[in-house]
Amino acid sequence: DAITSATPLDYLKTHLKLNQSLSEISQAPIFGVYGAKGGEVVTGAYLLGGLYLMQQRIISWHLPTAFLGTLSVISLIFYVANPEQFASPLFHLTSGASLLCAFFIITDPVSGPTTPRGKLYFAAGVGVLTYLIRVYGGYPDGVAFAVLIMNMCVPLIDAHTQPRVFGHEK
Repeated sequence: DAITSATPLDYLKTHLKLNQSLSEISQAPIFGVYGAKGGEVVTGAYLLGGLYLMQQRIISWHLPTAFLGTLSVISLIFYVANPEQFASPLFHLTSGASLLCAFFIITDPVSGPTTPRGKLYFAAGVGVLTYLIRVYGGYPDGVAFAVLIMNMCVPLIDAHTQPRVFGHEK
């Protein structure tokens, strides 16, 4: 594992700390066209499975859209600011557990928020925290920590996004 590196995110993070540029790092054999070589098939399967779940209305569109949109926007901002230091949005979407999180982890109905607006806030928070942990944290992929941290915020999110009950004062 020390020689082959577990994931492209780990490889990227390690070599950026060694002051290599992103263009040098992306030439490594571990990288495919968009993310990890071989991982592109798995990423496609996650995407197809998630779209199927949305089409069947098993999961709502709020969580995956807000998570992937937030992760894309924040990574695009950093990528545009310095493309030699920060990976592209497509890399962040197709590597690590991004699509797994978007369609299969944060859509868990038991620990997530109950209102549509709360789902948007929750997923956006997971997206921001995932990116910040990936780029500045000690772990290559921040999905697990981001979900756990935002799960602690769910009662607060639900309290502030519940619609007002008619006939009662706040």
